[in-house]
Amino acid sequence: MTLLRACLLALLALLLPAAPAAADDLRPGYLELTQQDAATWKLVWKAPVLGGLATRAQPLLPDFCSLEPGDTRLVGAAVIATGTFTCTRPLDGQVIGLKGMETSMTDALLRVAPLGRPVQAYRLTYDSPTAEVTAVPDRWQVAQTYLHLGVIHILEGYDHLLFVVALVLLLGRLGPIVKAATAFTLAHSITLVGTSLGLIGLAQQPVEATIALSLIFLAVEIAKQREGAPRLSERLPWVVAFLFGLLHGFGFAGALREIGLPETDVPLALLTFNLGVELGQLVIIAATLAVLALIRRAAPRGLRPATLAATYAIGIVSSFWFIERMLA
Repeated sequence: MTLLRACLLALLALLLPAAPAAADDLRPGYLELTQQDAATWKLVWKAPVLGGLATRAQPLLPDFCSLEPGDTRLVGAAVIATGTFTCTRPLDGQVIGLKGMETSMTDALLRVAPLGRPVQAYRLTYDSPTAEVTAVPDRWQVAQTYLHLGVIHILEGYDHLLFVVALVLLLGRLGPIVKAATAFTLAHSITLVGTSLGLIGLAQQPVEATIALSLIFLAVEIAKQREGAPRLSERLPWVVAFLFGLLHGFGFAGALREIGLPETDVPLALLTFNLGVELGQLVIIAATLAVLALIRRAAPRGLRPATLAATYAIGIVSSFWFIERMLA
């Protein structure tokens, strides 16, 4: 029974981080520098309260730039500070980033938008808290940044994470899971690319509310599973995954819209972001299957109670999200 308890705790651990979090917010810090004219830039610094960035990290600018602070406010679980800064020289070749990250384990995204030139994006970490602004973004740097952002978003975009976990709990076997995951991937790739390129679009609030509904639907399907009487989602899992994947793609696009795309490498950024999402999705599937396999081996009779415990957790969290998003 000790092993069973450990397995159940591992399964619930996949779900617990989702409870207090808003699903599609970016979890890392976010520093945006947008050029207004030849000498003036607008600064936006979004620091999550959890992780230490809000209290320890501050924007780091070249010595020839002077910063005039603007508003600072608490929005959700993040502190957002704005301001403007004036530089006597261009930022090309200069090192910018965050100071104070050395004591934080939370990453940050740096977005630099020069006037009339391509946007640049950099990932800042505790051991690499600065980046050098270049005249033209390096393609490999763009690929690395957006691949990492894709992985982070699926792992920390908790509604998407829980949807994948719920699919695994519903289907249980590798074959159907692969088919459903493939359909989900294809669908969210369509809407992610289409929305990011401006070809299609939906209002973000109803999309987010409907994504929460997709989780409630799967939770109900799992709870009502009966041997010998397969539910609709069990008979046609790839259809269900595809339809809901279209909605989740709009959610991915909303997060990517916050980040922005480098004008010179839009296809590469979209491709690597989507690949990052898929890598994160595979990690979730593998982790959930591993926990279920351990429970099945340790105590087969405990598999259904463990699945129901996780299912009710998903249903409660997604119901809270649905109400919250409808009232927003």
